[in-house]
Parts: sequence; structure tokens; C-alpha cells
Amino acid sequence: MGETQAYTMALLLASNSPRRRELLKQITPNFRIEPSLFEESAKGLSAHETALLFARGKAAEVLSRFPQDVALGADTVVSLGEQILGKPRSAEEAKHMLRVLSGKEHAVYTGVALLGGEKALSLVVRTAVFFRPLTEKTIEEYVATGSPLDKAGAYGIQDGFGLVEKIEGSYSNVVGLPVEETRALLIEHGGIIC
Repeated sequence: MGETQAYTMALLLASNSPRRRELLKQITPNFRIEPSLFEESAKGLSAHETALLFARGKAAEVLSRFPQDVALGADTVVSLGEQILGKPRSAEEAKHMLRVLSGKEHAVYTGVALLGGEKALSLVVRTAVFFRPLTEKTIEEYVATGSPLDKAGAYGIQDGFGLVEKIEGSYSNVVGLPVEETRALLIEHGGIIC
């Protein structure tokens, strides 16, 4: 009975992000979406600590509503030095962020937490991203698409627009879910059929 029970746990993605949904589908088709109601709030934490705290918070909130299942939470944080660049609140703020990132290297951290079945696994993946020098025209045109407004750092690497010169590390991490590392967490958990 115990073994059968272990394999009846559902995997819940604690996110409404279409990008995370598509990345998780690369690992397993067997999950359902349960957006987290976790309220993100952190002061004085590093980007690494913030990504981990928010990923765990999202997973824990969903697990509190579905305690028989396993919740996967993720959070992506963009950091330029010590400065964390969240989601812009306006088109003007998005333009400002892109100007700040133009021609510079920054870091993208994604925290991933897998909670449930008496296990709590988590990790943070870091990718270095190098932006090309951006023209004002490119910034204006990109922000006009509306895409930067729901993304940390005001950009999506998958959007094109020639923003990124190169990366060092996981591409899927920058999109919002490090695929290989998340797959390893699911294997380590062992209670979910992928």
C-alpha cells in the first residue's frame, strides 16, 4: 500500500508562467498547473537567497492546499552586481532597466524547490548573460511589444531582438526553469512518475 501511495502523488507546477510550463513539458508531461498565492517579499537578501526563498515559498503555499501531492516552485531573479532587477512596473521602468543592462554582464538566478512526500529538495542555478550595447531604437521597439513587462530584468532571452551577445551556463535557466537540474531533482525525489 505504501509503495502504491508513493506513485499516486501528482506533480503540481506552482506557476502560471507559460515559459515554465513549456520547459517542464520537456521533462515530463505528467503535471498540472496550480498557480501559487505566495506573496513575494524580501529585503536585504542576495539574488541567490531571494530566488531560493521565493521558489520554496511558492511550492510550500501550493503544498499547503494539496498536501497529498508534490509541488514544484521556481523563481527567477536578474541581478546586476548587488542590484536586483524585478519585473518592471511600467514601460518607462522597462526602458530604464534595458539601458542599465546595455553592454554589460549580469547574472540570472533561478531557484527551484520540490516539496512533498516528506521530501524538500531545492537548488539555485546561475547563468551569466552578456548584453550587446543596445540602441535607443531597439529598446523602444522591444518595450513597445509589451513582452518585457512580465519578465524579471525587463527581457526574455527567447524574445529575440538581438539583446544578448552570449551566455555562460544554462539557457533554460534564463528562460525560467533550468531543465537538466530540475530533471535531476525529480529523479532524486523518486516519488513521481515522469
